[in-house]
Amino acid sequence: MTNWTNTQVLILGAARQGLALARWLSRHGANVTLNDSRPEADLAPAKQSLAGVDVTLVSGGHPFELLDGCDALCLSGGVPLTLPIVEEAVRRGIPLSNDSQIFMEAVPCKTIGITGSAGKTTTTTLVGEMAKRDIEGRRQKAENSSFTLHPSSFTGGNIGDPLINYVDDMTPDDVAVLELSSFQLDQMTISPNIAAILNITPNHLDRHGTMEAYANAKARILEFQSGKDTAILGRDDAGAWSLKDKVKGNLLAFSLHNLDEGLNGAYLRDDLLSLRDGFAYVPLLMREKVQLRGDYNISNVLAAFAIGHAAGFKLDDMLEAAEEFRGVPHRLEFVRELRGARWYNNSIASAPERTIAVIHAFTEPIVLLLGGRDKKLPWDGLAKLIHERVDHVVVFGEAGEMIQKAITGFSGVGSVDVRRVDSLKEAVTLAAEVASDGDVVLLSPGGTSFDEFRDFEERGAAFRKWVSELS
Repeated sequence: MTNWTNTQVLILGAARQGLALARWLSRHGANVTLNDSRPEADLAPAKQSLAGVDVTLVSGGHPFELLDGCDALCLSGGVPLTLPIVEEAVRRGIPLSNDSQIFMEAVPCKTIGITGSAGKTTTTTLVGEMAKRDIEGRRQKAENSSFTLHPSSFTGGNIGDPLINYVDDMTPDDVAVLELSSFQLDQMTISPNIAAILNITPNHLDRHGTMEAYANAKARILEFQSGKDTAILGRDDAGAWSLKDKVKGNLLAFSLHNLDEGLNGAYLRDDLLSLRDGFAYVPLLMREKVQLRGDYNISNVLAAFAIGHAAGFKLDDMLEAAEEFRGVPHRLEFVRELRGARWYNNSIASAPERTIAVIHAFTEPIVLLLGGRDKKLPWDGLAKLIHERVDHVVVFGEAGEMIQKAITGFSGVGSVDVRRVDSLKEAVTLAAEVASDGDVVLLSPGGTSFDEFRDFEERGAAFRKWVSELS
């Protein structure tokens, strides 16, 4: 839809994405109703952010009469498709959309979209830094000539500000870098010019129901590309690489190993990150210059190089961004050292697969904090690795008892001390008691934060605070 004037739009979810979309649609002539199940008292910040904007806010539930006369139903990221009002909208034939879809309908410039079960925020942020440097170079070149080119780069989507906030100011010379979740892709019918799928491993099965449905949502990032577009797939991940036959345009890969003959992209060889494009071979930088720990982060950096190459970013700009990049908060973030033990915040890990990847980033003895709310994901692989690599586990939260049983019920090699508490704060206190000089204390929960916190960022911030207060 390109003309929203006098349309009736219902938005579910009065958080970051819903509020941004409500403001944009109202500016473009739509009659907007923003609906949230939370009570009115909890929506004071939302009301304040909508001051002076012609939007009707409905709280306390999702009555079906909101669908009467509705031209489009827009879902915020956390809204499930199984919500009764969504199912009723589908039954009535009301189109579903979201802020990313509407952004893609309006954006005038090149778009880069990145998805995956793990690593997409780190990769998106690094690509955004590469884009920023490349754009700055183009802008300086224009200022030193007679051109009036003033390009900009924008990074957002599922992270940071929704890019719908900025789309009206974008020009054809800009570049937009989006992180896209499976929740957003579910409703999207436009693909970015450059689309990357990092990996597809078990995640969000509480939302999608099956791995097949989850993988199909991720694959939608490729579905609407043309022969002029580019796809980047993780060669080392079976889920991502299985989609190579769906690629309609140019295919690039990234891998921690040599690439197959004839396959272009970024790869690691003898600890040297490298790039191949046809007969051209470009050494990038030595692994030791990457400031992020773990093979999975090297994989993220390789993905960023492949994406940046597809986007035409200058090599020097990409190298500078990669060497200076220190990661994203709550993603293997070093917090402090206390009595010889180093504490790390990896609150982003809301699936066992993510915790597995992070454990492999360390050789030191580990005190592992696991817990939160389960997403109906398998824990056997993590339980096996814990018996092989972890000395102490402290489980907490709603899924604590279930996780404890998964670990203690696994008959693997080695032995591990498992203790259970109710809250994350208690887990921090207990971890401080069992940690020794030379240990790594790692919050990498494997579950969501929603039993105790608003989101993984609030959980990570609380962890940092409580660890900083330890003495």
